[in-house]
Amino acid sequence: MAKRKLIADAVNGPKGKKVKKDIILQPVVSSDDPIPRQIKWTNKQRTLIFSSRGISYRTRHLMIDLRTLMPHSKPEPKMDRKDKLFIINEICEMKNCNKCLYFEGKKKQDVYLWASNVPKGPSVKFLVENIHTMSELKLTGNCLKGSRPLLSFDKAFSSEPHWQLLKELFVQIFGTPNHHPKSQPFTDHVFTFSIQDNRIWFRNYQILAEDGSLAEIGPRFVLNPIRIFAGSFGGATLYQNPNYISPNDFRRALRRQKADKYSHRVDTKISQQLRKPEFSYQMDPTDEVFNTISENDVKRK
Repeated sequence: MAKRKLIADAVNGPKGKKVKKDIILQPVVSSDDPIPRQIKWTNKQRTLIFSSRGISYRTRHLMIDLRTLMPHSKPEPKMDRKDKLFIINEICEMKNCNKCLYFEGKKKQDVYLWASNVPKGPSVKFLVENIHTMSELKLTGNCLKGSRPLLSFDKAFSSEPHWQLLKELFVQIFGTPNHHPKSQPFTDHVFTFSIQDNRIWFRNYQILAEDGSLAEIGPRFVLNPIRIFAGSFGGATLYQNPNYISPNDFRRALRRQKADKYSHRVDTKISQQLRKPEFSYQMDPTDEVFNTISENDVKRK
């Protein structure tokens, strides 16, 4: 009896409990064989992606592209712009999401992106520039829907603390959890984050072959960080970008530049008239003594 009990404990565990066995993949697997997958997934990262009312069509297509590329994302109807931002924390709690990407449109031309860790923070506010979606013809790449991406970061993300914080936040938001029910067991595209001109450039490439050749899929956009907050959608300011120029100030500077160009042209014309003498040069009155007046000159006068 004791020997049978030891054998049963070795198979089912002590007290009759079943022991969970990890799946070990073979070093060589045929492409036709089904790949065994874990039934449960331990990384419970879920990202809520939605926007406010008043966004442009290009921003709407960008949001749909991100939902397509991120199988661990969840949608939500548009939020009214009059509502406070802290309401998003309650929406994420109802949707069972711990990360959020919120697109905020202003003046039907400016797009802001909030990336937040719900509910304790931190959160970052970006200005989104140079948006190009997957539907554009010049982006010829393609990838399997639901496949897990590789995340590639520039070396500059390790240079300063605020870049390190943004890198960790992007890893948790854009990284698809392993063995997610909606994900595919393939890795055929790369999310690239690079820093240039104090901005974050996002690109998505398809892995064509084993030699490392890539083809851009899209979408592509540029994130200009504005401020990093300690809490979710608010709180103390951890970092503020000193090189940030708001779109309103930029457009005001362009209008002022055009106005200065017109005023400079008017001032130049006035100064030219003031510097112009009444007589170009002094004439000698005796030079007209020998001028004969014809009949035509008399008729003209």
